[in-house]
Amino acid sequence: MKIDFAPSVSADAAILVLPVAKDGLGAVNWSSGGANVSTIATAAATAARFAGEAGGVVDAFVADGERVRHIMLLGTGAGTEADFEQAGGALTARLLTSGATEASVDLSALAAAPAPSAAARLAAAIVQRAWRYDVYRTKLAERSKPTLARVTIVGAPTGTDAAWPGADAATQGMDLTRWLVATPPNILYPESFVEKVRAEVEGLGLDITVLDEADMTAHGMGALLGVSQGSRRDARILALKWNGAGEGAPTLALVGKGVTFDTGGISIKPAAGMEDMKWDMGGAGAVAGAMKALALRGAKANVVGVMGLVENMPDGNAQRPGDVVTSMSGQTIEVINTDAEGRLVLCDCITWVQKTFAPTTIVDLATLTGAMIVALGSEHGGLFANDDALADTLLAAGKATGDLLWRFPLAPAYDKLIDSPIADMKNVGPRGAGSITAAQFIQRFVDEGVKWAHLDIAGMVWADKAGSTYDKGATGYGVRLLDRFVAEHFEG
Repeated sequence: MKIDFAPSVSADAAILVLPVAKDGLGAVNWSSGGANVSTIATAAATAARFAGEAGGVVDAFVADGERVRHIMLLGTGAGTEADFEQAGGALTARLLTSGATEASVDLSALAAAPAPSAAARLAAAIVQRAWRYDVYRTKLAERSKPTLARVTIVGAPTGTDAAWPGADAATQGMDLTRWLVATPPNILYPESFVEKVRAEVEGLGLDITVLDEADMTAHGMGALLGVSQGSRRDARILALKWNGAGEGAPTLALVGKGVTFDTGGISIKPAAGMEDMKWDMGGAGAVAGAMKALALRGAKANVVGVMGLVENMPDGNAQRPGDVVTSMSGQTIEVINTDAEGRLVLCDCITWVQKTFAPTTIVDLATLTGAMIVALGSEHGGLFANDDALADTLLAAGKATGDLLWRFPLAPAYDKLIDSPIADMKNVGPRGAGSITAAQFIQRFVDEGVKWAHLDIAGMVWADKAGSTYDKGATGYGVRLLDRFVAEHFEG
């Protein structure tokens, strides 16, 4: 999808989209539509009970000489960024496979000009909602193939040219995240994940570090390697470092769980729905996408993104319930359930990033627990933090971008639930508070004085129904959240 910006509507624009504010039909500037458009479009809106609600769409067809023009009324609600995003997504959903190849959105139709950030978010949503994964669909009907290739934004307010590059960078980062999340597990595994990301960020100025299993063994990463030992696919750690604030140690580390497929290991999952476990690397996917976005827009911050990449399989060499492994930190872990593998990956990645880069703040992301989906469904990701100010900034970034979070508690009483009688800790606690005890486990590997937040995004990386910026499937969750978080709290 290509986005253009223009000062006026082209005379040959086949589809003209006129934004309408909530209850603002009477204030629309109809001039770019030509003769009769006001009468016909208003009648169509009345018949459809359209009142400019965000994402509402009404189609009208107006005679213009020897041709008929397609006029679309597009509701922008109260005019917030979220409303303009919903409008952009609705436009693409309506036109993507309609046969139309291009459309023009005339923002000057609105009585009050939108904020530049809202105009940029409209444009970004148009592109984001168009993303599809049709790689393996060899018999797709012609009527189901995307046709919309270009949207022109007309009359964008002053400042949109400054807001758009950042929105576009986040969109490109989301594209990478979605591709990683959607790709089948026989195609995407630790080594191919590394190569895909390497190709995507080549030339963007990111420093790339890759650890193989020999490197991890040398570092004593027994927790991560314990997960990997049942798979014929070797594990990898991928680190992308961005020095946007000048040379020096990264102040922020983003750490992602990258289990490219999760059978549960010996504690094998039920067959029904196991195919969904191709997206158990959604945390690592979000980190990869966020790092690409930061590099594309030249973020003035020092950030390192670390992705722990493994496959959890149940072969004859797989770790067993009851095994004890030694993490890179030296702490020992009694493995009670091999399906609680993500925390074993994260703990060694967190230790490694602290020893290697000494960040002052760590944010980890993981599709960690089914209990989080039980608690929050697919409306919010779970947030755990050892610092209230850090938690508040992440919550605010989530509200601003639509990647919503909800905070959960941490407390010594929960921490005791993972004490082991034979090792330093167990990798799971009792059935209750499963998401909390998982976070307590990770916290045991965070060095004193380091600000840390854990985002359990199990219900967020994949959707069974379409949203404003995505169709069914991979959502790209986390990229915009992390990008906004860095922009507002780590850039001067």
